[in-house]
Amino acid sequence: MRAFLKLIRWPNLVFIFLTQLLFEYCIILPVFNEAGILPNLNGIYIFALAISSILIAAGGNIINDYFDVNIDQINKPDKVIIGKYIHRHWAILFHTLFSGIGVALGFWIDYKAHTYLLGVTNFLCVTLLFIYSMVLKRKPLSGNVIIALLTAWTVFVVTFCESNKLIRLGEIINASKITRLTFLYAGFAFIISLVREMVKDMEDITGDSRYNCRTFPILFGLNAAKIYSATWLVILIVLLCIMPIYILQFGWWISALYCVIFILVPSIKILTNLFKANTSKGFHALSSSIKWIMLTGILSMIFLLLKK
Repeated sequence: MRAFLKLIRWPNLVFIFLTQLLFEYCIILPVFNEAGILPNLNGIYIFALAISSILIAAGGNIINDYFDVNIDQINKPDKVIIGKYIHRHWAILFHTLFSGIGVALGFWIDYKAHTYLLGVTNFLCVTLLFIYSMVLKRKPLSGNVIIALLTAWTVFVVTFCESNKLIRLGEIINASKITRLTFLYAGFAFIISLVREMVKDMEDITGDSRYNCRTFPILFGLNAAKIYSATWLVILIVLLCIMPIYILQFGWWISALYCVIFILVPSIKILTNLFKANTSKGFHALSSSIKWIMLTGILSMIFLLLKK
């Protein structure tokens, strides 16, 4: 069981679950309640969405490791699961099962909650994850962008499921507030994921180069990859500097302090440590630190609920 949980990367799945539930209950639901309207994802449907997202992500993680077995035996031999604890045939079965249920849940939510095209978008996500694992992750930037977009989609999809009501009842519902916060959190997820994917490419450069992968660090070198990551980090840090100033206008001192201490300062620390890292261990530590920033970013949604 422990090997299986490692295979599906259970902490990442918890992040997805928290992201979608917090976005629904801290942002979507309060705005709809103010207008006296029920959102599409009321009751069990938000949980069904989160479960479908988790299953698709788990299936994507499995197929990613399936195609990466040989590379992982070089980059992280102690963490190889497929072929060691779980047979390759079982891995394919689990991938197919999880992905299929995730897509089916999307169509079920479309039918029961009157959402638009969730089943279709879930199928597209499964397809993109498969293509990424088989081809794109070995190419420069394209795979990184796909994962960053899918990470942002875990936020955006919650608003997407409410889009019919937001468009039809835009004069009653404060749709602009939901839109602003959607792009804020989806943008944060996109940028921080871009940085983390590049750091992971730098961490895996030894095994990737041996199997003729053409990732950005292999083609252009570690220094270029660091500059690329630093550019996105600087953009994020500038935005994070503006955020506390903006929210202080509303007297939200605790929210501003949280943003500075738990998101801004760690981001600056990652930027400084980025140019110090030169080993796989160093890049792995950076990747882990970025995951903590993702978590603190997700948890910041709670302050929006407390201010109601």
